[in-house]
Amino acid sequence: MGRMFADVQPAVKKETKKVAIGTFVCVILMWAVFGIGHLAAPEQIPFDYTVILAGFIGGVVAVLNFFLMGLTVQKVVSMEDDKQAAAKMKTSYTQRMTFQILWGILAIAVPCFQFAAGLLPLLFPNIVIKTVGILGGKKAAS
Repeated sequence: MGRMFADVQPAVKKETKKVAIGTFVCVILMWAVFGIGHLAAPEQIPFDYTVILAGFIGGVVAVLNFFLMGLTVQKVVSMEDDKQAAAKMKTSYTQRMTFQILWGILAIAVPCFQFAAGLLPLLFPNIVIKTVGILGGKKAAS
């Protein structure tokens, strides 16, 4: 496993770790909201294995998407041909979005997943990045 990540730059590892921790904190908060919602309206808001499973897999998909983006940026930065670099970024984007869409289809279509719990984690890395940026900006201003 160590060899697989040997070529990953420290910045990609560091940022992916931040996003992974933040994403799974958000997943746990989402589970708590589902749990509280279930207590308030058990007929309308589920809280069972489908919520837990979908949330976990959705979180993994979201973090993997971020990591793959980081790897692509790492590769593109070292490329000398701007057109090749742009094409590589575009291809990566298309592949990563396809991966997320496929997960979304599975989350909606397969009964062992609660669809909202599977789709919401895809938004969490963006929320984490913005929150860390805001908090980091406040620290820098102090």
